[in-house]
This record gives sequence, C-alpha cells and structure tokens, in this order.
Amino acid sequence: MIWNPDGSVAEMSGNGTRIAAAWLAERCGAQEVVVRTGGRAVRARVLADGRIEQEVGEVRVFERERVAGLDVTSVSVGNPHAVVLGDPDDLPLVGPLLETHPRFPQRTNVQVARVDAPGRVTARVWERGVGETRSSGTSAVAVAAATHAEGEVVVAFPGGELEVRLVDGRAWLTGPAERAD
Repeated sequence: MIWNPDGSVAEMSGNGTRIAAAWLAERCGAQEVVVRTGGRAVRARVLADGRIEQEVGEVRVFERERVAGLDVTSVSVGNPHAVVLGDPDDLPLVGPLLETHPRFPQRTNVQVARVDAPGRVTARVWERGVGETRSSGTSAVAVAAATHAEGEVVVAFPGGELEVRLVDGRAWLTGPAERAD
C-alpha cells in the first residue's frame, strides 16, 4: 500500500510502481518483473537505456463535463483523475478546488494540461492528499488519454518528462527510476 502525507491511501502510483519495479529487477537480476498494487498487476521491463516501461493497463476516459465552472475530463487509471485543458500555471487555483469538489466524493487527482503539439503535452499535477507534486506517472497517463485517443504522447511535468503509449484503451508508461543519494 502507498500512503499519502494526509494518511489517505493511494490506489495506484505510476512513479511508485516504476521505482519498485527498478528496485526489484535490480535485486533479482531480471529484465521483467510484476508489481502488484491497488488491485492491479503492473508488468514492467528494464529498457536498454535503463528506463522502465510499465504496462499500466486499462484506462477509462469519461465524457467531458462542467464542474465548478471548468470543463473537466475524468479519467480512471486505477485511481481517479480530473484533467482540465488550460494554462498549467492555473493549477494552484484549480487543484484544490476540484480535489475536494462534491462531484468527486472520494476526492480526485487534478491535472491542468496544455497540448503543445500532437504527441506533446505540458502539465502540472495536484495529487489528492498530497498537493502539488513535480511529477506523477498515473497523471501522465490520464493527461495523455484525455488529450489523445491513441498513440505515443510525451507529458512534460516540472519534474521531467514521461512517455505514454495508448493502444485500444490500455496504457504503457515509460520513464526513469533514479536513485537519490
């Protein structure tokens, strides 16, 4: 289980499973591992460049709706997300407003995203129970799915870039897993 700073449980963490997969692969000497979290089995493999590619699994994108005066696309990646297209600098206002909005009784992760070009998005993320974070794996998947039906999407966060591949309602997430000294 993964606990947020406020004591709530995060059902799924893309960055967390990527770090766990890198650690497990290194310890086992394996190129492919499975990490179970939040009812999902996330398959991960170590790429030649050391990055980790994870098969995140099913992603559900819901119809855009109006919430608190904002156009919101809800996305499920094993945990709830509310994606707003706009200026990522609006996150400090939008994040807390939507995280606790009555429309999301279990609260939600919030992303404000801007499509820069086909296959490239810039975003900031407000994680429920945490606040703003510099990067989020499941948020990258949610943003990619809300802005692109299929294909490869690079999502740039203040903490770095993550790559998402979307095929037939399923997602793969690729990024680094670096050891902090």
